[in-house]
Amino acid sequence: MNQLIILFGGTSDERHVSVASAQNVVRTLGNALCWFWSPDGRVHDVSPTELLAHQRPFELDFEPSRPAIWPDLEQALDTMPVDDPVFFLALHGGAGEDGTVQRLLEARGLPFTGSGSEASANAFDKGRAKELVASAVQIAESRIARTADEVLDAARDLLSRHERVVLKPLAAGSSRGLFFVNGSSDLEGIIAKIRALKIAYIVEQYIAGRELTVGVIDHGEGPFALPVIEIEVDAGFSFDYEGKYLGKGTREICPANIPPHMAAAAQATALAAHLALGCEGYSRTDIMAAGEEEMYFLELNTLPGLTISSLVPQELRAADITFRAFLEKQLELAIQRTAGTHVSVNLQAS
Repeated sequence: MNQLIILFGGTSDERHVSVASAQNVVRTLGNALCWFWSPDGRVHDVSPTELLAHQRPFELDFEPSRPAIWPDLEQALDTMPVDDPVFFLALHGGAGEDGTVQRLLEARGLPFTGSGSEASANAFDKGRAKELVASAVQIAESRIARTADEVLDAARDLLSRHERVVLKPLAAGSSRGLFFVNGSSDLEGIIAKIRALKIAYIVEQYIAGRELTVGVIDHGEGPFALPVIEIEVDAGFSFDYEGKYLGKGTREICPANIPPHMAAAAQATALAAHLALGCEGYSRTDIMAAGEEEMYFLELNTLPGLTISSLVPQELRAADITFRAFLEKQLELAIQRTAGTHVSVNLQAS
């Protein structure tokens, strides 16, 4: 019998979303150990009751009541307190999603949910992801910029050919640090903000159209696409962190009110990207539909949000797949991938 460990938190600025995802997972699965990976790198063993009691997770830091047991994640993994663990990765962004944690687990032969380290690293780097999916899906013109000055040069270059461009952190999620730029934008002011962030960017042609997102899951017989969601954004707003998680100026229509052939084209794009990047378990692909069949791949998330209001759980409900069934299958797949045999997980209804 495998012992479930839900790993959440992390050092990235998406740890708030991670806490909310962990709450939804433990609320659904019940019997689990909960490990909080704090921003300073230490690991706390947290009771499910304390995790579920935390209010406003998208806005307030989770602060465990008990001191950390381990100084870092590697020591936690090397002094495992239980036999036959299986990790559910309720992590988002940074080392939790870029392949770092996945490599630590793979090196120790520990089963975990989601994609392996190579696919995670490739998908997290938006530039690398576009290179790998380019032969399978349609992509917009883009350039990688490692410094603020390079972002400025790239934005000016793309604006000479396109009416609008998008500036995205090269390796980040939850739409933090996202900027839309046109000829009348305060480009110098935006560059000043990017300079302060000190991170690499991808500068991309803006595709006008309908913003869609599609989850892909493996339910035991190979990956398939879930129903499509359309993101509607009010004028003056964007689908940034506040739009995604605080509901400011955006609406998520599930399933999307689009023609069947358009939905099929979006699903085909998501599935093609999932396969091209070598993803496992589940993923979510963001798409811009420039027409009813012209689908542009934007990015793929290997560990998308699993909060109550997140996109993949909405799509699961539309597909008549319970969240519990989805979670249990992900754990089974994780164990089978590592052990090569069928084994059960220690779960109980909450």
